[in-house]
Amino acid sequence: MAQEAFVICDNLVKIYKIAELEVVALQGLDLVVGPGELLGIVGASGSGKSTLMNVLGGLDRPSAGRAWVDGLDLLKLSDAELNQYRRSRVGFVWQQGGRNLIPYLNALENIKLPMTLAGLAGRAANKRAEELLDMVGLLDRKKHRLAELSGGEQQRVAIAVALANRPRLLLADEPTGELDSASALTIYQLFQRFNRELGLTTLIVSHDPGIARHVNRVVAIRDGKLATETVRAKTDGQQTHEEVFEELAVLDSAGRLQIPKPFLEHFGIKGRARIELTEEGILILPTDNIDHVQDAEALASELVEARKMKGLRGLLTRWVRGEFKKHEVKR
Repeated sequence: MAQEAFVICDNLVKIYKIAELEVVALQGLDLVVGPGELLGIVGASGSGKSTLMNVLGGLDRPSAGRAWVDGLDLLKLSDAELNQYRRSRVGFVWQQGGRNLIPYLNALENIKLPMTLAGLAGRAANKRAEELLDMVGLLDRKKHRLAELSGGEQQRVAIAVALANRPRLLLADEPTGELDSASALTIYQLFQRFNRELGLTTLIVSHDPGIARHVNRVVAIRDGKLATETVRAKTDGQQTHEEVFEELAVLDSAGRLQIPKPFLEHFGIKGRARIELTEEGILILPTDNIDHVQDAEALASELVEARKMKGLRGLLTRWVRGEFKKHEVKR
C-alpha cells in the first residue's frame, strides 16, 4: 500500500510556539491515503485535524517526521517549490464562504482568479470557469456575487474555485459546517462525483457524525495521533437495508494504539495495565494489586534494607504479576 499511496504521513510532528509556550498539535501521526480515495477525518476541537490539513496543503511545514504527497516530500521543498505545489496540485475548500471567495467578484471571476495567477487567461480561462460552474449546477449564477448566493451556492462555487487549476488533491475543512442538511448532502454528492469522475484524492474534515455514509472510510484523530478508523462492515452475505459500519483501533508504526478514555475509566485502568496473550487475541486487564509506582519502589526499599538482594528482580516481577502478596516477603 505504501508504494501505491498518494499521501503518506510517517511519525508526523507539528509544534507551534505561542508566546513562550510550545503546543504539540501533531504527535507522531501516521496516515496512508490511496490515490483517488475519498477520506473523512473527524476528531474533537484541538485534536489536530486542521493542522494535518494545513501540512498536507503546504500551508504549514511539519516540525519532524515525513509528509509525502503525490511523490513530493513536503519537508524538503523550498519556499518557491511549496508555493508552486499549493497553486498547481492542491485545491482548498474552507468552512467560511468569505475565506473561499472574494466578495466583490462574481462567481465566474472568482473561478478565473486562480487560473489568472497560474498564467491562464482570456478565452481559455473563461471557458474553463463556465465548465466548472456548469458541473456544480450554477452556470445561471455566474454573474452573482458572494452576497447574492446562498450558503450552499457559495460552497458549490468554492469547490469550482478549488478545481480551477486541475489539482490532484482536494482538501475540505468543515465544508458543510454552516449548511442545512439538504445543502450539505448536495456538497457531499459533488465531492463524490469529482472523486469518481476525476479520480481526485479528497480529504474532508468534519464534525458530522454521519460522514461515514458519504466517504470510503473515516479516520479519527485524538491528541494529535490517529486513533480509530471506521469502515463499512462485512455483512457475510446477509441482506440489510442500512449500511453497517465498524470502528477499528489504529496501531501506529511502533505498534501503539489509543484506548478510548471511557473504556479505561470503566475498568479503572490508570497508568499501567496487565497484558495477556490469549487464543483469540491480546487481553488488556486492570492491575489488581499494584496501584501506584510508589508501591513497587517501597517494596524494593524493604528488600534492600533487609539485605535480600538475591533474586530481587525476580521477586519484584512476580509481585507485579500478582503471583504473590506483599506479606510473603519476609525480612
